[in-house]
Amino acid sequence: MRSHHDVDPASLPVLNPPAGITRRELLRFAGASLALLVSPVGFAAATSLVAVRVWPGTEYTRITLESERGIEFSQMMLSDPDRLVIDLKGIEFNAVVQSLPDKVLESDPLIHRIRAAINRPGVVRVVVDLKAGIKPQIFTLNPIASYGHRLVVDLYPSEPVDPILALLEKPREAGHQAARPHIHTVVIDPGHGGEDPGAIGRRGSYEKNVTLSIAKRLKARIDAQPDMQAVLTRNGDYFVPLYQRVAIARRAKADLFVSIHADAFVKPQANGSSVYVLSERGATSTAARWLAQKENEADLIGGVNLTRQEGHLARTLLDLSQTATINDSLKLASSVLSQLGGINRLHKPQVEQAGFAVLRSPDVPSILVETAFISNPDEERRLNDGAYQNKLADAIIDGIREYLDTGAPARRTTVARATD
Repeated sequence: MRSHHDVDPASLPVLNPPAGITRRELLRFAGASLALLVSPVGFAAATSLVAVRVWPGTEYTRITLESERGIEFSQMMLSDPDRLVIDLKGIEFNAVVQSLPDKVLESDPLIHRIRAAINRPGVVRVVVDLKAGIKPQIFTLNPIASYGHRLVVDLYPSEPVDPILALLEKPREAGHQAARPHIHTVVIDPGHGGEDPGAIGRRGSYEKNVTLSIAKRLKARIDAQPDMQAVLTRNGDYFVPLYQRVAIARRAKADLFVSIHADAFVKPQANGSSVYVLSERGATSTAARWLAQKENEADLIGGVNLTRQEGHLARTLLDLSQTATINDSLKLASSVLSQLGGINRLHKPQVEQAGFAVLRSPDVPSILVETAFISNPDEERRLNDGAYQNKLADAIIDGIREYLDTGAPARRTTVARATD
């Protein structure tokens, strides 16, 4: 397909040169005229895409197009077969755009394939062939952190998928239902994911990968307990907004919420494990305040459609003056911190508090575990070691077990849940 740079000389208009010029001047004039006709002068220069990414997830699939400048676009849905068409205006049809088809996994629940081509001069058309009906949400994000301008395409299935269904109440053998103990539901939250890598170690390790690996190991240990079951806020490499992580815990009627992270600091010497809970009155230290601020930026980096977030926040982040919940969180955090001290140096000998958005469930005891500093070369090496990840998972479940065995309160029902 021909772009505006592929000009057929036979189609060029005749331009009359000034009278009385030499042959050499005539050739120079002709060359300048041709350059004027094929150059982008007179209309905006094309914008280059610098990266394209596709993140298939449990509840939705995200496509991200990152560019040097803001992207102007239009969209339409077509049926028979189902497909989403997105026209990108003023986008250069470069190798990055052409790599889009290679980004789709066969396991993607919604996307069959992606095609891209020049639709007309100055417009690149992206066609997303679908496996099922969708409800798309498309929005733009301004540059932040290491990202430039982004166009985000979130594909939600027409029939929403609730990851909480079918995972509550661990199945029991027939004949033993009468002796079934109360099942404690623990929601495990692997920090970051998808567009949000979290902290990055000197060896190139991504916090989002380390936290997911530890979370899966912890889930396996919890599910092996006769009176416990675990729910992950994400089970793959995709982004989950902070408010949605809180909402998942509340929809699951969680007894406990444990968010897993791997800290970073400007000084590579920083090391050790920490456990945090929510604070109503500000952070207990400057470092805790700095960390909470950094973790709360996850939505900006991961990419939240702010036009749809406000209502969720209003419903989810209810009255935070739940003193009893915070007190229970402190007890749980203390037990986990004590166990972590058996396998790693403690960064601080006591539980710390700060305004972490992901801990703001008014009726679920919630903790944030900073397993180690991924910015410390030695701790980064250990965080990537499977045996050490097992030790971290063992320490966390031992702390949870200690908390539950010392008379943890029953699940509260005094506060209306966000999705009730």
